[in-house]
Amino acid sequence: MPSHDSAALDGVTHRFIDVGGLSMHIAEAGPDTGPLVLLLHGFPECWYSWRHQLTALAAAGYHVVAPDQRGYGRTGGPSGAARYTMLHLVGDVIGLLDGLGAERAVVAGHDWGAPAAWNTALLRPDRVSGVIGLSVPYLPRGSVPPLQTLRTFYGDGFYMCYFQEPGVADAELGRDPRTTFRRMLHAASGEGPMGGIPVVPPGGGFLDLCPEPDGPSAWLTDGDIDVFVAEFAGTGFTGGLNWYRSMDLSWELSAAWRHAPVTVPALYLAGDRDLVVSFTGGQAMLEGLKDTVPDLREARLLPGCGHWTQQERPEEVSEAMLSFAAALP
Repeated sequence: MPSHDSAALDGVTHRFIDVGGLSMHIAEAGPDTGPLVLLLHGFPECWYSWRHQLTALAAAGYHVVAPDQRGYGRTGGPSGAARYTMLHLVGDVIGLLDGLGAERAVVAGHDWGAPAAWNTALLRPDRVSGVIGLSVPYLPRGSVPPLQTLRTFYGDGFYMCYFQEPGVADAELGRDPRTTFRRMLHAASGEGPMGGIPVVPPGGGFLDLCPEPDGPSAWLTDGDIDVFVAEFAGTGFTGGLNWYRSMDLSWELSAAWRHAPVTVPALYLAGDRDLVVSFTGGQAMLEGLKDTVPDLREARLLPGCGHWTQQERPEEVSEAMLSFAAALP
């Protein structure tokens, strides 16, 4: 395992918690006695995606925990996509709450972490005092398997469909992780070109959608990229890709929650240049979100922001999270 000295943040400590037999790595900040906030990262990320919120929320008195989720970073995970369903992911969140000795928490998620957060609130509202989704809105379980829907609308080249074939995206993204992170993080940001529907060209790869940045980023340093590269050195990209490869199985297992609403208090934030906002309905999605999240306290698009919400707009996101959490009972 590589050295993680470059990832050191003031006041942030690291340890492992047994979660149903999975040794889950967590980054932790703030007083143990403070209200608990869990921060769930997305793809291809890790606990470090929440570096700004770890310190900001801790300074406000919250006990903040950002795990490396199943398949990622220092946590790693099992082989085989069948062990990465949404039921596994929600189970990991509940197991983490149990391991921390907490009855309830505010659960926040970005990218794939957002469905994990939304579904934790859906399946275990007794354990979630509030849910925060960044980038990915709550999408209730529909009547058709998700990959069928995606292929119908966007074709086999849609990036989630491209990610399905075992070994293909794994090899492409893992060939040169530094290049992968540099190009992907830039391309999907507010500064990059990936603001629309990401469809891989015939015979091409995902990184064909991610050109080299023209220059340094306003929100991402070379040191930040160093951390992501180091954190992925031991596990590669397969664990994260398994989340995509279990989508249809998750759909099959969640039939009992078809069209079910999320009823706990909620906050939704995304960038108006986020590719996910583009392919989930844009402004119309935002306006309709309260139909499936009836206790939605705020839903807002951040102008000029791309996909990496909490990294591109750390102050705005932290302030919105703190305001939301402070208003909870």
